[in-house]
Parts: sequence; structure tokens; C-alpha cells
Amino acid sequence: MDRKKTAVIAIGGNSLIKSNAHQSIEDQYQAAKETTFHIADMIESGWNVAIGHGNGPQVGLILRQSEVSAKAEGTPETPLDVCGAESQGMIGFMLQQNLQNELFQRKINQNVATVITQVLVDINDPAFKNPTKPIGGFMTEEQARHKRDELGWSVVEDAGRGWRRVVASPDPKEVVELDTVKALIAAGVIVITVCGGGIPVYDKGNGDYVGAPAVIDKDFASSLLAQEIDADLFVISTAVEKVALNYGKPNEQWLDRITSAEARQYISEGHFAKGSMLPKVQAILRYLDNTGKQALITNPENIGRALKGETGTWIVP
Repeated sequence: MDRKKTAVIAIGGNSLIKSNAHQSIEDQYQAAKETTFHIADMIESGWNVAIGHGNGPQVGLILRQSEVSAKAEGTPETPLDVCGAESQGMIGFMLQQNLQNELFQRKINQNVATVITQVLVDINDPAFKNPTKPIGGFMTEEQARHKRDELGWSVVEDAGRGWRRVVASPDPKEVVELDTVKALIAAGVIVITVCGGGIPVYDKGNGDYVGAPAVIDKDFASSLLAQEIDADLFVISTAVEKVALNYGKPNEQWLDRITSAEARQYISEGHFAKGSMLPKVQAILRYLDNTGKQALITNPENIGRALKGETGTWIVP
């Protein structure tokens, strides 16, 4: 029997929270249902898939709940690595149940499993010396200094809105549960993994892993996964149908297909925003450089059409 083609699909954590008015678990569950419907289309057409997702908004909510509870009830605050694990279980459940239900309705006999996934980082990564990723709620200067002195947090003033904790965003080095993920994929299981970029861990030097107070970019982690499982395709599902040059400007130009050399040129020309499209394109370039295969950027509802070559932005070596 021919081997099924395998794709890694990275979906944004913001795709599960459509707006500030739709942050409830029910809202997120319904958003997950919409996304998994389109992933089921891909599975039905013959693909094996591994799914990664963002978790920024969800970890923010978990942290905020922890902060409020600590202030009101004196309960211990939840460490960031545990918040990441909680979000993996929560989002994984919503994706897993919705996708399994959709496959059942389509009479597709494939199982779906969520793997709580750790991702190894280097504790000497320069990112730890210069934490820049804001997380959690806003604080007064007095509260921020107290957290800095009591818990060792790095804190910064955020554009006149208050003080916030900032953490490192180190580069992912290794998917710790890789062998498990590979075994599940080989058995035909749809795997939800490297959720939120994975739980950052580092090696103490004796082989023991310890959680790191950091966050990993989910596109870089998904790219690493796609490389390590030798995926045939890397898909980044985001809010736009295609990548654009001069995005949002009168001379906006949508891209159908570009080479890695063209992508690098557009990066050097400053076309892709730092906190938006830039890391997505950079993650894809890592995948292309190490596999020689191809990648796709589009929104969830257009994945099926994009795979037929009708839309989306394809990036090729």
C-alpha cells in the first residue's frame, strides 16, 4: 500500500478567539469546530496530518485567572510552563473532540490524539538574556517591582498602559516526544502536538529536563516538527487567504507562488511585519532549506482550494 502523504498544519491561537467579545470556552470550541471541518477535508482527500497550534491568548487568560486568584484568595500562582501544559490539554481537547466527531460523521475511521509536548531549548540561548515577549496582565509599577524582587520576573513598562512581565522566546532545538509522535503518525493517528510551540524545557546537564519560563514561537516549533518527521508539506493556517507585499496599502500585491530566494528578498525589503507574517515566512524557509519540499500559507476555509492550486501562497525552494 502506498504511504500516505503527511502534512504539518500550524494554526494560530488567535484563530480560536475571534475577538475580545468571544473568549468563552464555548466560543473557542465553536471556532475549533470550524477549523477542524477544513482539516477534515484535507484528511478525506488522503493526507495524514499533524496539527500544531498557537496558545498566546489562552495562556494569557490562564495566567490572568491565576493572578486574580492569587490576589483574592492567596493561592499560589501557576508557573508559566504549567500554564502552557494546561493550554495544550484544553485546546487539544477542543480540536481533538471536534475533529474526531467530524471524521465519524464522514465515516472516516481514523483516531485523533493530543500529545502534551515538550520542546528542548538551550538555556544559554541569547533570548534568556533579553526577554521581550509580554505575557499576563498589566500591573502598577509597585506591583511589577514586587514581582521582580519576589519571583525574579523581568518586567517592563508597556507603552504607557502599565507594567507587564516579559519572558524569553528561545529557538526550539528538539521535540522531546518526537518518537511518540512518529509512532502515532505511522499508525495512522491524527496527532495534535507542539501546541503553543511546545512546553519549553532545558537539560540541567544530567539528562533531567526542567521547565523554562519562556514561550516558543509556534511556527518555528511546527517547522521543526515538519523537518523532524520529514513531512511532505508544511501548512501555516492564518487569518489571510494569501501573503501580500505592501499589505494594507494602496499598492498591495497578493502573492500566489514565490521561491525561497524571493521570500528572502521580500524579508530584506521589509515587507513582512515582525509580529505577524515575518516569523511565518522565516519558519517556512527553515523547513524548505532542510527538506527541499514546499509550503503553503492560507486561511483555514481555503485549505482545500489551496491544495488544488486555486488560492493561497505557495513557497517553494
